[in-house]
Amino acid sequence: MKTGIVFEGGAFRSIYSCGVMDALLELDFMPDYIIGVSAGAAYAASYASKQVGRNLKIIMDYRDDKRYMGLLNMLDPGNRSLYGLDFAYETIPNELVPFDYDAFREYKGEFYCVVTNVETGKPEYLPYTGLDKTNTVLKATCALPVFFPYININGTNYMDGGLSDSIPVERALADGCDKLLVVLTREPGYTKTTSSVTKQAAKIYKNKPELARDLLTRADKYNRQLERLDRLEREGKAYVMRPVSTKGFKRTEKDKTKILSLYNDGYNQTYNQIEAIRDFFKA
Repeated sequence: MKTGIVFEGGAFRSIYSCGVMDALLELDFMPDYIIGVSAGAAYAASYASKQVGRNLKIIMDYRDDKRYMGLLNMLDPGNRSLYGLDFAYETIPNELVPFDYDAFREYKGEFYCVVTNVETGKPEYLPYTGLDKTNTVLKATCALPVFFPYININGTNYMDGGLSDSIPVERALADGCDKLLVVLTREPGYTKTTSSVTKQAAKIYKNKPELARDLLTRADKYNRQLERLDRLEREGKAYVMRPVSTKGFKRTEKDKTKILSLYNDGYNQTYNQIEAIRDFFKA
């Protein structure tokens, strides 16, 4: 049996997933296949490298550091992102909170990041190997519209994978996974809607019609994915974990008490459910 884990994105809401990851590491649970979207992929790299607590430390230590995140970063013509791209994806992992590239490469399974092709609007599934210490693939999967520039990989421009495939369970199944642990970053009953901000963002990309279409249709696609996930649960192919609540928690949340609380939600849920998770994969 080939086991897989799927991590949804959600910017800082993905700290819930970090709690899940750390508990799974402590409980010695590592699947054969990992696929992540946006922050879910970026944080999952530390799961595959077995670095308990690394993601939480980065957020708690650098959330308020303007080199990591701040509007002034968008005014830098060499950066043009809410995040300091070099600082967040190179200085931190290579110097300040070292990412264990060697340990990552010891992971025996497959690791994929979802990205969106700017021209076609379609998802692509790029392997993250740990060989590129500029972490360009991680930048691409996290490249939120408006708040990131296009990220170019081998001559192709990419943006956030969540635009085209927010919950890539179908890809994981197509890649041969028999059963999936799916870690979402929204509470039970959540339904996505197309906000006025999203509609305005689509206008910004009017010269990239497929990307603009992704923005306008994302909510419907996401809700259909949730319906599909419900069916997979009933069929015994997916085990889904969700935060108790994310209401009042912003994508770029500043309140570290809230951040720690959401992390603890994921961590504690995992310990409470680990026997059920193991039984699910054994069945």
